[in-house]
Amino acid sequence: MQRTFYDRKTRRVRDLSYGDTRAYLEVEIRRVACRSCGAVKQEKLPWLANNPFYTRRFAFYVDRRCRSATVRDVAHELRLDWKTVKALEMEYMHELLRRAGTPGPKVIGIDEFSIGRGHNYRIIVSDLVRGRPIWFGGMDRSEKGMDLFYQWLGPRKCKAIRLAVMDMWKPFRNSTLKAGNAPQAGIHYNKFHILKHLNEALDKVRKSEYARLSGKDRRFIKGQRYTLLSRRANLTQDGRRSLKALFKANQRLNKAYLLKEMFGQLWDDKREMWARRFFERWKSALRWQRLKPYEKFARMVEVHWDGIASYCHEENKVPLGFVEGINNKSRVIQRRAYGLQDEEYLRLKILTCMLPEI
Repeated sequence: MQRTFYDRKTRRVRDLSYGDTRAYLEVEIRRVACRSCGAVKQEKLPWLANNPFYTRRFAFYVDRRCRSATVRDVAHELRLDWKTVKALEMEYMHELLRRAGTPGPKVIGIDEFSIGRGHNYRIIVSDLVRGRPIWFGGMDRSEKGMDLFYQWLGPRKCKAIRLAVMDMWKPFRNSTLKAGNAPQAGIHYNKFHILKHLNEALDKVRKSEYARLSGKDRRFIKGQRYTLLSRRANLTQDGRRSLKALFKANQRLNKAYLLKEMFGQLWDDKREMWARRFFERWKSALRWQRLKPYEKFARMVEVHWDGIASYCHEENKVPLGFVEGINNKSRVIQRRAYGLQDEEYLRLKILTCMLPEI
């Protein structure tokens, strides 16, 4: 296609600042007439951003600032409209995803993420080998919502998934094992979700003991919720003294706390047979203790045992905390912006939060 020169015009483009001084470039943009179609088209310069009044490197600088500050703060600092800052940041994030390429995960982590009020959820899927979120979507945390991820990934890449880490939410498991998705993948239930249920059982014991006692006997239990739920290794000296006084006054809470601390050793076993033997000993320690919430927790573990014991295999030793870490990071993004109304912007922020800067 041949083109002939039509005319030119001068445009002022903002570039990176020099210290406190804003810098602008005077650029001649040529327009050419196409001999084939007769249309007049404008010259495209690769070093300009999609917004032609800013250079590409200035747009990248804006996003690097947005990683540690709010859009409004960056706009105030650079004397820009916040909508311009948001548009430049979205351009940068699209470029990050383009350079990262299409994922082909072997081990995935699945978790739901609450947006807005009520039961309004989206699903976050992470590549646990590469350590980055790869998908954010679905209209809820249902089986159909999870199916959308496998449809997006495609049949060929779904067959390469060997392990899926998730909480004990049944629709996630059903969708993963469905024919056409990733039925060959092993299921592993996230350790931190299981320990969360155990902490809830301990808290129920604490509440029942507080309700059973009266008067001065309650003073050892009052205000000790977070001390009881913390690991002993993370407690301060004052926290350990408070626990010691509490356990001396209440033997049932003492036993419940020891059982909670002991259960965490389950994931240290390297063989499923040893893990099962440990769990049976742990269950036998519940006898005659009258800890109903713990008995209910033990039944839940029994039902989901296959997905818990799979971690004993050496090839399944994956960073389980990464899934929870991404969820927490997503909440920080939401809080920093005091809530996000643009879901596409939120999706891009989450998918690029672990990618290196460019």
